[in-house]
Formats: sequence, structure tokens, C-alpha cells
Amino acid sequence: MNITTYCNLTNFSKSYEQLHGVLSLTLCVFGSIANVLMMTVLLRKDMRWPTNLILTGLAVADLLVMLEYIPFSLHRYFNKERRNYVGSFSHNWALFMFFHALFSQIVHFISCCLTVILAVWRYVTISKPHNTRVWFGLKRTFYVIVIVYVCAPIICSPIIFSLTIRHHNQTCDSSGKIIKREDLKTYKGEVRSELIYVTDIASETAKVISFWVYSVVIKLVPCILLTHLSWKLVSILVETKKRKKVLLQTVVNLKDMKTSGLLTNKKKKVKQADRTSNMLLALLFLFLITEFPQAILGLLSAILEEFEKQCYRPLGDFMDILALINSATNVLLYCTMSRQFRTTFTEMYMPKCAFSCFKLPQENVRASTADKNGERTQLSHT
Repeated sequence: MNITTYCNLTNFSKSYEQLHGVLSLTLCVFGSIANVLMMTVLLRKDMRWPTNLILTGLAVADLLVMLEYIPFSLHRYFNKERRNYVGSFSHNWALFMFFHALFSQIVHFISCCLTVILAVWRYVTISKPHNTRVWFGLKRTFYVIVIVYVCAPIICSPIIFSLTIRHHNQTCDSSGKIIKREDLKTYKGEVRSELIYVTDIASETAKVISFWVYSVVIKLVPCILLTHLSWKLVSILVETKKRKKVLLQTVVNLKDMKTSGLLTNKKKKVKQADRTSNMLLALLFLFLITEFPQAILGLLSAILEEFEKQCYRPLGDFMDILALINSATNVLLYCTMSRQFRTTFTEMYMPKCAFSCFKLPQENVRASTADKNGERTQLSHT
């Protein structure tokens, strides 16, 4: 029987594996600290708005992904010599690997859902601003986040039932070092048999079903929704900028200073809304760049025989690093593109060098803690 060769990534997989441990651990540590700091800022009383609440739920999911990955990375990629001993295949570690395979997918799916909800919220805010407070109040937003956290494990249940823990006897020497089958004939020392445990696929049918759920429901559907919403957001932003130009041209000939002042305030609000939408678009595009390739690879693994062994498995570590990049860099995008976040973060953690390092105007800092004339600069209130 001829086996179709789709790709040969064995050398790439072995080469990248040497770097993956350090890269993943660095991202997890950095990203965990960054997401904790992000949550402390977003949970401040003057920052509690629906968009920030969704971003907090997103930060929690990203934090859980990275915290759980740290022990997995330490066990799998550091001190590789230890993996040649039966002690690395204990029942406890098999349970952890089972937990890792499920927990990482569930929490990452929660992150995907909240990213979609964030895009939907922003689209409604821009397209139908008068209905925003009715549809997306703070309490209703909180309920939506809770529902996402509760329903995600149910949606991912096919993946849960596709895995099992198996055990078998493994030949080893007196120190517990595993002896490969091809080396048994030439090995002259003491040999004994130990029971080892591994996480494995329950059945081929369950494997195919889990790949379809993973690729279509967990990855592809959110990517399609985000692509559509991103396009709609861009279209609305372009239309808004056109209207703003027309409005500003009308103001040029006006001599009424009061009217001009009102329009100047309106201009500032429009710029603020543009910054908010641009930040959210950056988050969405980052999500698509890191998630869409995984969706395609998972879909091809469900459709084509041998594709999973030849392509998906060798790229497993690389796909993990993409997911970790997405989880760790959300906060960087937020800090870079949100003036309100930078201002509040500076007040909380760098009060002495706030003005010298970030060059923030004094009035901007005061505006972050006060609500003057009913105007706020939070991300969600534009």
C-alpha cells in the first residue's frame, strides 16, 4: 500500500524542540506577570466598563493557559535525560498530561469566545451606539462571561472523551533507565520490567471526531466570525472618517466659537473611538494570525490520512508557541494603543517617573481618576 507523503518536517521538529522549552517558559513567565498587572488595572473602580470586563475575562483565560503550561514545559523540555527513565511515566504524570491536553484546549477556547464577543460588542457600539447600554450593560456582560466559562467545557466534551490513560510493561535496567527493544539483544546488564502510564487516543473514531471539533468548532468558526467582524469594523471606521472630514470642512467657515468648541470636543471623542477600534482590530488580527493556521492543520488532519502524523504532530510545538504568543502579547497591544490604560498603569506602578518616562500631560492623568463634565476616557466609553 502506497502512503502519500504530504510533508517531511522531522528535522524541523527536532531543531525547533531545542528552542521551544526556553521560548515557551519565557513567554509564560512574562505573559503571566503582564496579565496579572493588566487585571489589576482593569479591575479598578474607574475602569469597570463592559469592554474592560471582557478584557479581564480574556486576561484570566490567557493567564490560566500560561500558568498551566509552565509545569508541562519544565517536565517535557528541560532535563530531557530524565525522560529516558520510567519515573517520568508515572500515573501522576499521565494524569497531568491528560489534564494538560484538556484544560489547555478548554481555556484557550474560552479565550477565543471572549475575543469574538469583544468584536461583537465593539461592532454594536459603533454601528448602533444608542443601544449599547441596553444590550451590553455591566451586569449583562458579566453574565455572558460566566456563560462562556461554563459552556466551553461542554462544547469541548468530544475532546475529553477522545483521550484515555493506558499502561504497559516497559523493560529497563536496574536504575530504571528505559531499554529500547532494538538494544535488548546486545544489553548484558540486569533487566527488569516496570509499569508505565501514558495518555493516548481512546479510539480512531474518537480521534477523528475530536479533530473535527478542534478544527471546526474551536478554531475555524471563531476565525470566520472574527474575519467577518473585522471587515465590518474596518468598513465602519472608513465611513466614520469620511463623515468626520466632511464635518471638519463645515466647521472651517463657522465663526461661532462655542459651536467650534463643541465640534472640537466631538473631534476628540472620534479620535478616541478610532484608537479604541484600532486596538481591538489589532487584537483580532493577532488572533487570526496565530489561530487560523491551527484551524487549517487540524481540518486537514481530520480529512487526510497520514497528515496528522507527517505534518500536525511535528508542528505541535510550533502551534503551541503561536498560542502562547497570542496569550502573552494581548497586554502589549493594549498598553501600546490605549492611552487610558497607560495613564492608569503609570499612576498605579510608576508614580514617580510617570511624567518623565511617558511624558503624559498633567490633565490626562487627572482625567483618569475624575469624571469631569460626564466625559470618560475608558476604552468602553467612547
